[in-house]
Amino acid sequence: MKITQGQFSFLPDLTDAEIRLQVQYALDNGWALAVEHTDDPHPRNSYWSMWGNPMFDLRDAAGVMMELDACRREHGLSYIRVMAFDSRKGWESIRMSFVVNRPADEPGFELVRTEGEGRSVHYTLRSYATSRPSGARY
Repeated sequence: MKITQGQFSFLPDLTDAEIRLQVQYALDNGWALAVEHTDDPHPRNSYWSMWGNPMFDLRDAAGVMMELDACRREHGLSYIRVMAFDSRKGWESIRMSFVVNRPADEPGFELVRTEGEGRSVHYTLRSYATSRPSGARY
């Protein structure tokens, strides 16, 4: 099972050359970039750990690719994504977000059903990976 989050998630994984082109597109638009990683890719887990500081003043994709390579060396068995933030008035939000690294084995999610008062039924997703402690999931 392949986690499908962010842009390009239903396409084959991007190559480094394709990632570089997307990063340069973001830089050409004046967006700040950040590299983040996690071992819990639940769709509602929007708080991934940031690698280094956001890159506000870069104009060349090589700097972002250097940080991405360093993050891959340290967290190569985790999910890693690149995010582009548009700080212009009126936007002030993420304009791009896509996964650039994933573990070789993605265990997927289970659908957990809980019955509540009045015969109400609630469903939630639980990652199979979270049955192991953080740092030992992949």
